[in-house]
Amino acid sequence: MDIKTNLNTVWYQNAKGDGRIKANYLKTKIAIPESLGGSGEGANPKELLVSSAATCYITTLVYILQTKKLPVAGLIMNSEATNSKQEGFKIIHYPHVILSIDATEDQIELAHEAIVAADKGCAIGNLLKKAEVEIEFEGKVSLVSDKDVVSQYVEDHGLDWF
Repeated sequence: MDIKTNLNTVWYQNAKGDGRIKANYLKTKIAIPESLGGSGEGANPKELLVSSAATCYITTLVYILQTKKLPVAGLIMNSEATNSKQEGFKIIHYPHVILSIDATEDQIELAHEAIVAADKGCAIGNLLKKAEVEIEFEGKVSLVSDKDVVSQYVEDHGLDWF
């Protein structure tokens, strides 16, 4: 099955200006980073690349967890990217799968396996690896606690804009 994606882009002014991109469920400002002479007032290409890799990884992970019928209470993830002349471009994902308090040891192990499988199953990550981007992951699995980890993560990282 072919999947078609349409993306609209516009740019205002010169390198100090900014632009906009829009797709079905994506709308954001884009800009050249200040360090490269731009305004820095929008997402830059590296941020968009890392966000694409992170989105692919986490949606693949969610799909695998759902397929295994695991009792997922929440899922949070940080991703980091570095670019150096010695090591090249590197992305590290830090997924944290939170299972319900009554999850079994087998389900916890399946969640750990899903973290590994998501890396192998992520199409964007696999394309980036072919382009010699190093992608790693350091995942963890925990059980629900008295603390609402997901809501706290949303608040701490300003993800409550909806």
